[in-house]
Amino acid sequence: MRTTFLDKKDNKNSILKKTILRLCIQSGEYSIAALSEQLNTSVPTVTKLIGELMDEGFMIEMGKSGTSGGRRPSIYGLNPDAGYFIGVDVRHSHASVAVTDFKGGLVAFQDNIPFILELNEESIHKMARSIRTFMLERELDWNRVLGMGLSVAGRVNPKTGYSNLYSFDPDRPINKVLSEDLDIPVVIENDSRAMTYGEYLAGAVNKEKNVLFVNVSWGLGMGMILDGRLYYGTSGYSGEFGHFPLLDNDQICRCGKIGCLETGASGSAIVRMVTDQLRAGRASSLAAIFKEQGKVNLNDVIKAIREEDILTIETIEKVGSNLGRGLAGLINVFNPQLVIIGGKMALAGDYLLLPVRSAVKRHAQTIANQDTTIRFTKLRSEAAPIGDCMLSRSHLLGII
Repeated sequence: MRTTFLDKKDNKNSILKKTILRLCIQSGEYSIAALSEQLNTSVPTVTKLIGELMDEGFMIEMGKSGTSGGRRPSIYGLNPDAGYFIGVDVRHSHASVAVTDFKGGLVAFQDNIPFILELNEESIHKMARSIRTFMLERELDWNRVLGMGLSVAGRVNPKTGYSNLYSFDPDRPINKVLSEDLDIPVVIENDSRAMTYGEYLAGAVNKEKNVLFVNVSWGLGMGMILDGRLYYGTSGYSGEFGHFPLLDNDQICRCGKIGCLETGASGSAIVRMVTDQLRAGRASSLAAIFKEQGKVNLNDVIKAIREEDILTIETIEKVGSNLGRGLAGLINVFNPQLVIIGGKMALAGDYLLLPVRSAVKRHAQTIANQDTTIRFTKLRSEAAPIGDCMLSRSHLLGII
């Protein structure tokens, strides 16, 4: 495992260097005078630290500031070539992998890589081998990798490495096994929170500090940025928006409860609702697929929506209305600046967004909703793996 000042957690100079890097991540470029003010540290000390960070390859001189009059000071920022971060998002039968540079720029990305994460250690070893192969095939130097983030669905506690869906041994959390195999620090995260963090640092978020990200995929999850920080809750299990008991529909949720929002506002919900209509004989462009296969999947439904199939459009209006009603409650509680809708269902575009906005307007208090913007994900399928990269970097620098 590569050793740098980043590993010296209690060293005063190391702490100051990490703080400088954190400031550059959050606000961009700095002059030495500005950093001195931010750190409440003398200019000579900051000058020395910047020099060491440049020698170590973590920072570079970006040029002169645009200050008018007098001698223009040099400004400094992150060196993108300082190293790589790897992000891996694992879904039911596929994975997405991203590699970013130290500044957060996307170096490599591949979606829909066939992979099934099984409940055994050999499956983790297989993942590690695949990650090394991914880097080798793209001629990316493994010795420059600083860390990795892994995201999975379900409840995840990043502090303990526990995943309710994929943990197989309490003494051998997934991230520990991966870290041993890859010889780099590895963090594990819930997929919705990873998407949230990706959008916050590299996607749809501008300067907003209170952001809700809603992951509308097969299930329904959420991540929260509150006052500029990713919110975890007491045990790391925050964001279970899909299991809010909002609907009176007698549908049993996969969690075992009845009436969870996910049963009427998710990919699984729209597939179930469309299937029920097809079984009842409703006309649809999906009728031939249903007759031949006895079922339809979420990709079929989204394709039909975008081709203006009446049945699926009517159904997504119901789903959007349910989702908007749930979002109205969140807006009333959190009063966010921004709500981002991501996940697979975002591909439905305005067919989903319009009923969501209509329901929010109908159910949210105007005083809470008037300063809230609702928009779609910018990063789309890249959101989670890029978020994993950003999370890995933030853990390394002590931001989270």
